[in-house]
Amino acid sequence: MLKQLYATLRLYTNFFQPTMKLKSKERFGSRVQKSYYAPQTPYQRVLACAAVAPADKKKLKRQYQTLNPAALKRELDKYRKELFRLAAKRRPVRPKRHANQKSIHIKPDLVI
Repeated sequence: MLKQLYATLRLYTNFFQPTMKLKSKERFGSRVQKSYYAPQTPYQRVLACAAVAPADKKKLKRQYQTLNPAALKRELDKYRKELFRLAAKRRPVRPKRHANQKSIHIKPDLVI
């Protein structure tokens, strides 16, 4: 299931999640001013790169045409819920006890 989750996450992140890349940093005394390029997805950066072969760009464009961001997000949510369900099923939450303690006793009449 993790393999399916990561495959879907890769598509969603690389094709639909824009990121801001750092352009420059300038120090003014104790302050640092950063400037960034306009946000772009990794897919957009690959298409803009001259070093990538046109055949590879065409292949990526075909793949992009088949993707639906809303469907990918729903699929990610489905895998996430399933993962949490499996984790909760495998290891239920229990209060921690000392090694010598057989059970937890709470004294209701304890006054602080």
